[in-house]
Amino acid sequence: MDAQGRGRAENIDPADQWVFNPTTGEYELRLSPSAPQSAVPSPRRPHSPGGARGRTTAPDRPGRAVPDRDVPPPRRRRGTPQEPLPVRRGRRPVKKGKAKKALLWTGGTMAFVVLAAGTAGYLYLKHLNDNITSVSDDGASTGGFSKDKAINILLIGTDKRTGAGNEGYGDKGSEGHADTTILLHVAKDRSNATALSIPRDLIVDVPDCPTTQEDGSQKVIPGSQGVRFNTSLGQGGRTPSCTARTVTELTGITPDNFMVADFNAVKTLTTAVGGVEVCLAKDIDDPDSHLKLSKGTHTIEGETALAFVRTRHSVGFGGDLSRIELQQQFLSALMRKLKSNDTLTSPSKMIKLAEAGTEALTVDSQLDSINKLKDLGLELGKLNVKNLTFTTLPVKDNPAEKVPTTVVVDDSKAPQVFDMIKNDVSFTEVKKQKKKEKAAAAARLKGTKAPASEVRVRILNGGAKSGAAQSTLSWLQVQQGVTKSENAGNAPETLSRTTLEYAPDQADQARRLADIMGLSGSALKPGKSVTNSQGLPAMTLTLGKDFKGAGVPVSGTSEAPEGIQKSTADKVKCAK
Repeated sequence: MDAQGRGRAENIDPADQWVFNPTTGEYELRLSPSAPQSAVPSPRRPHSPGGARGRTTAPDRPGRAVPDRDVPPPRRRRGTPQEPLPVRRGRRPVKKGKAKKALLWTGGTMAFVVLAAGTAGYLYLKHLNDNITSVSDDGASTGGFSKDKAINILLIGTDKRTGAGNEGYGDKGSEGHADTTILLHVAKDRSNATALSIPRDLIVDVPDCPTTQEDGSQKVIPGSQGVRFNTSLGQGGRTPSCTARTVTELTGITPDNFMVADFNAVKTLTTAVGGVEVCLAKDIDDPDSHLKLSKGTHTIEGETALAFVRTRHSVGFGGDLSRIELQQQFLSALMRKLKSNDTLTSPSKMIKLAEAGTEALTVDSQLDSINKLKDLGLELGKLNVKNLTFTTLPVKDNPAEKVPTTVVVDDSKAPQVFDMIKNDVSFTEVKKQKKKEKAAAAARLKGTKAPASEVRVRILNGGAKSGAAQSTLSWLQVQQGVTKSENAGNAPETLSRTTLEYAPDQADQARRLADIMGLSGSALKPGKSVTNSQGLPAMTLTLGKDFKGAGVPVSGTSEAPEGIQKSTADKVKCAK
């Protein structure tokens, strides 16, 4: 990809030889008019024997030929000599929808571009593949993301001081702990996503971790009870797969894939895009992180960007939770820059991003090629940043400490957050249709309620624990007076959420049963009645995976818990 290798002695950026073709939506290799031979085929040139029609092999330097390349010639009037296409530089318009294919997403710390240009493109792709470092997932993941399902990616930022200039930061001997951890959930329909930050000082139980050693052998690293979350990586030889197991143990969500970034990822990626814009509500001078910035908006990259994401003593309450909010602001800014036309239409930036991303990241064994990363990037690229919500796992001060330095899970809020992620519920409204559905669901609960003795319902088990239908039947009949109920066995399919289907003339019965069981309006499904064992019309109650047991409300989460911290990636928020 160097200019000299293509017969160019001038100082030409090789990235500028890639020209965007608005017709195909692809970047194409077009050489400078000063070249000995034009890369654009002449319609009068006879094609070489055995060569493909419409393709040429242009000499580059003695004894070497440029690989065949399909490049459409410029249109010209009849009888007018054809001239080579000029090399275009600078920004170029991109059709709506093409940008998503050009950018191969960043999870806060990555971006990749795929170049397809004959042999040169193949060699470049091979080079990118060679850049990628992968480690075994040790069975801690689902086996990789799927295009037709929701996606859960675990992003891990380590505090390992590797790379030029990084030894100057504190904790020089760090083994590379899970210093910054984000569980990124992308909805099945790609309409929204949630980035859940997990505090490094959260007290958790780290499970036993089967780990692949360098020689290929397996070793089980013993777990630890009541330790900081960040020790799930690095401590005692723990690998990223152990962090993935800890997240599953904590949230009930198994990651599809994981990615690990060190200090260099922040520096190289921000430099590759020409810096990202951040905002401060006050002056900051932090000798620990080496950050010195004045109040206001700044474009930062390299060492300054790393200092920004590492500072904590100068923002908020000076702890890790305050730093998490700062990091979320930074990642939002990076994603906006990566999705901007300024980045998408710049071949040089895209090439730099490909280099920086593949060199700075370590991925699991299911993402060990540029093609796999491309497929993941195209899925994640469908997401609009305004529908990506950053939030932090609800926690509270550790009650076991007189002077709290660690935190524990807030059990009054965290389960609701986990359920929202599992059930693909957005933390923000992303479509007017969703608002209408929410209003309609609430309306279903308003109105008269029939007496419990008049409620007629069939109960099916559609994913709840074995015996749930029978225990619910007994509870309804004995304790709630719903005597016209019966156990109808297993449902024909498994449901993630409990539903109650009813006919229009059964709405008053549905409202009564919803009140008894703690069902939300979204669980009520207007439809048709069925016939029970006595030949009478009845409603259908299907117990889903969210059913916790008879007598436990099945409210169904439709919005974030009160007071939870959240922000969306499309908005600029100044750090205080």
